[in-house]
Amino acid sequence: MRLTQQQADHYDAHGFLMLESLLDAEEVEILRAAFERDAKVPGPQVVAEDGGTEVRAVYSSHQRQPEYAGLIRDPRILEPVQQLLTDDVYVYQFKINAKPAFGGDKWAWHQDYLAWRLADGLPAPRQVNIGVFLDDVTEFNGPVIFLPGSHRQGLVREGRSAAARSEQHLDPDDISLTPQQLTEHVDRYGMTSPKGPAGSVVLFSPEIMHGSAPNMSPFARRLLIATYNDCSNLPRPKGEPRPEYVVCRDTEPLRPLAAPFSQTLGTVAA
Repeated sequence: MRLTQQQADHYDAHGFLMLESLLDAEEVEILRAAFERDAKVPGPQVVAEDGGTEVRAVYSSHQRQPEYAGLIRDPRILEPVQQLLTDDVYVYQFKINAKPAFGGDKWAWHQDYLAWRLADGLPAPRQVNIGVFLDDVTEFNGPVIFLPGSHRQGLVREGRSAAARSEQHLDPDDISLTPQQLTEHVDRYGMTSPKGPAGSVVLFSPEIMHGSAPNMSPFARRLLIATYNDCSNLPRPKGEPRPEYVVCRDTEPLRPLAAPFSQTLGTVAA
């Protein structure tokens, strides 16, 4: 699957691109079931909501669940990423942000690349994020909000806060925009929030400013985010590298499957 020139131009101009209903209902159910299994696997890759037991995020599911190992190679996803970035990409980070109903917490306003530059020494913002909607995303269940075009400005913050919200990962709260920064950039770029049925996919830049509100609704909002990085842009950490469940060590270039992941599950190993 190749993006049209209009789609590629939209991503370049706005910093994101929505592909509605890219995956079908059966594929969404396969991915949901894999998430339910993986969220029960004990280990530091499971991050809980503050003060509770609800799952906030699960990392590196593609290393344990064959459904996700196939998804990251699915031609409907990998080929557009290669088109926007380079033919030689690998998955740098894989996570599922599981914003549960009735209280899934916010994700602070931030730019992803700052976290990766600070924590992992990524030389350049040569990444593409793909967000797969595992649930219908509406205005009610905490959708991601983008500042369209803000990726063109580069980073607006340099460092991180002294207090870390999580010991397991670099949380957006650690690198959040100040109220003044957010106000200035919303005045300049505005805000938009891609919404759509489960199975939709949004591609977005590592430098676009984004965040999301708490989920006060009775509807879960599970969002799978796989970050692809240019194989020539490997991390250069100054100290001990972050754990493999946060920063993937397998940097071999990915090649698209011959068919959608759902048709190749018996042949793809996690």
